[in-house]
Amino acid sequence: MMSRRYLSAPAAGLAMLTAAFSAAPAPADMLVDNVDGITLGEEGEVIRFVALRVDDDGKVAEIFERGDDLPRDVDYRLDGEGRTMAPGFIDSHLHVMGIGFGALTLDLSQTASLDEALAAIARFAEENPSRPWILGGGWNQEQWGLGRFPTAAELDAVVPDRPVYLTRVDGHAGWANSRALERAAITAKTADPDGGRIERLANGQPSGVFVDAAETLVTRHIPAPRPAERDLALSEAQKLLHAQGVTAAADMGTSIEDWQAYRRAGDAGTLTLRIMAYAGGVEAMDIIAGSNPTPWLYDDRLRLNGVKLYLDGALGSRGAWLKEPYADDADNTGLPLLDPAQLRNRMSRAAIGNFQLAIHAIGDAANAEVLSAVRELQETYTGDRRWRVEHAQVVDPSELSQFGELGLIASMQPVHQTSDRVMAEARLGPQRLDGAYAWRTIAENGATLALGSDAPVERPDPLTGMAVAISRVDDAGEPFGGWRPDETIERERAFAGYTMNGAYAGFAEGRFGRLLPGERADFVLLDVDPLMANERNLRDAEVAETWVGGKLVYRRDSQ
Repeated sequence: MMSRRYLSAPAAGLAMLTAAFSAAPAPADMLVDNVDGITLGEEGEVIRFVALRVDDDGKVAEIFERGDDLPRDVDYRLDGEGRTMAPGFIDSHLHVMGIGFGALTLDLSQTASLDEALAAIARFAEENPSRPWILGGGWNQEQWGLGRFPTAAELDAVVPDRPVYLTRVDGHAGWANSRALERAAITAKTADPDGGRIERLANGQPSGVFVDAAETLVTRHIPAPRPAERDLALSEAQKLLHAQGVTAAADMGTSIEDWQAYRRAGDAGTLTLRIMAYAGGVEAMDIIAGSNPTPWLYDDRLRLNGVKLYLDGALGSRGAWLKEPYADDADNTGLPLLDPAQLRNRMSRAAIGNFQLAIHAIGDAANAEVLSAVRELQETYTGDRRWRVEHAQVVDPSELSQFGELGLIASMQPVHQTSDRVMAEARLGPQRLDGAYAWRTIAENGATLALGSDAPVERPDPLTGMAVAISRVDDAGEPFGGWRPDETIERERAFAGYTMNGAYAGFAEGRFGRLLPGERADFVLLDVDPLMANERNLRDAEVAETWVGGKLVYRRDSQ
């Protein structure tokens, strides 16, 4: 899933942020004391400490528990002011450049109705008269209570003079106006592509909405961002992520253009986010890395780990591949994007080169197909593979145990549950909800739970993600007692999901993810203890500072 859900501060803020940190110490022998420190040990046990020393390489040299003598001969001392110190958070599934471009384009995620969205589109077009295309995303017809997809004609009423293309909140559908359809030469005679669907009016004409693979009919005509625009988007993304305490992330669907932006930032010394990249398909994998995953670059800030494959779409656009038809669309079981042979061929091609597989599967049919494929391929491709299933949102309850049996990593996004709850009930009906967003069952069956946000689909806020994980209620506290509360997870498991498990899921254990000697000194200072806070406290918590490799990259009072 991929789109955008929020706007950032203006791009000009980057210069202000850089200036604010110009006096921050480079990695040096530094003592951080007067903290309520928490980390996880080798076996996942909670370790508490009161001070931490960072060495000249930006790694943790030692941690100090209460009563220990603290060193005095250090180059720099940071007073933690009694705040909670925790490992920097790891978001195990997001789209770095999507976050950045989402901050630079039109965001419709907060619109509550079609009329409100159209007003926002008209205003954005008026404020940006020189843009050849109006681009953006975040729209959600379910949130609008529309009961249908929007149309090109509705867009034409507010922007008739330029092409418009707006991505749905889940990134699996797009909304175009008539100018965009003309630019792409799409007519009633245009056929649905494999793995995609053109929504149509009663007369067969395209309505303006394109689902999954059909999106490319329009998007291939949109001018590609220039390198300078990509560099700006990366800067915006890093700034937004560090403000949420995120120091590392799994970037899902990395293109060669994305990779080159990361390399430019690494070469220039401005890459502050640790990026575990997963190429957007096997061709991108080959172009970026060649025959094997890349080495870690820029002091563990960048690596091409593997490849992201899409097996189906999303529930919201009815593209998730289900075993039985949608409860609210009796003739539709979704859109499988690869047939069984294609899936296995692509998996084999990646596995031969020891690339890690990260497979997008949302519907129960898609998850069943992934489980079957992994079981078959494990007979040939042995060793430490760490097969990943991205989302694993709806699973046949009888198949949940296979995640543990096969040693899979379930890369899941807690906030999807609260965002999707009402829609999921409508799409699936009550009989098929037992295996939906089943975090506890999957984890207790032995799978590794790596948690993330799918930003920009959701806000990349690990503390809110933890709040949802332990409660299964939304920001308004609904539903009372939590939605299917048997699938909540305990605080320690949620904390691990955003720290050490995220590192393990990306073959980065021992490099970062914990505050233990020898690992990178990536940490956050918080105003709450996430292992003691309740759901409301976690939502209201604030990140005071974020440090990567012993260097300050975000301070709240500098914003």
